[in-house]
Amino acid sequence: MDRIVIADDHPLFRAALVSALSRAAPGREVVETPSLQGAREALAAGGTAIGLLLLDLKLSDSDGFAGLTGIRADYPAVPVAVVSASEDARTVRRALAFGASGFIPKSADLDQMVLAISAVLEGETWTPEGLEPENAETAEMEARIASLTPSQLRILVGLKKGRLNKQIAWDLGVTEATIKAHLTGVFRKLGVHNRTQAVIAAQSLELEG
Repeated sequence: MDRIVIADDHPLFRAALVSALSRAAPGREVVETPSLQGAREALAAGGTAIGLLLLDLKLSDSDGFAGLTGIRADYPAVPVAVVSASEDARTVRRALAFGASGFIPKSADLDQMVLAISAVLEGETWTPEGLEPENAETAEMEARIASLTPSQLRILVGLKKGRLNKQIAWDLGVTEATIKAHLTGVFRKLGVHNRTQAVIAAQSLELEG
């Protein structure tokens, strides 16, 4: 596990992360990409050689927390540290609820980045200090969303975008009957009874601001 992937669309911040990695994980190969798709391609190509993904939440092809939850579902063995300019406590808590092993604010200095990366590489969870406990109801829904399979998550994202069953089926390359069957599982896991309630639940995937 000697390869680390950085997915961030700001070259200067990628350079800062590379600098932090040179101290926290010297000798590791670093793969840089400005997109979620690029991160997925690097993960698919790297296999078990990927030791860490540093993921910006606001990539041009990422829909809020859906990018994080999708990667955690498809690559559960790869630890993910979120890097984000959205530094409010709720965003940090939701990143952890959706499977991040750490949260690195973009306002962090180099020493903090090194500490955060080192901690995650050692199997620990790292977050900024001073987080308050999450509202129990909100935390429960985030846990429900995190329990969705990759296919169910993609369908939920489609619902959130207002797409019809046949449109989601086209997006995923499956039949409309398959989508309807998956929706039953989505509703059950989220504890809802219809599309409208599922869309409301899916708002947890949105970023603040």
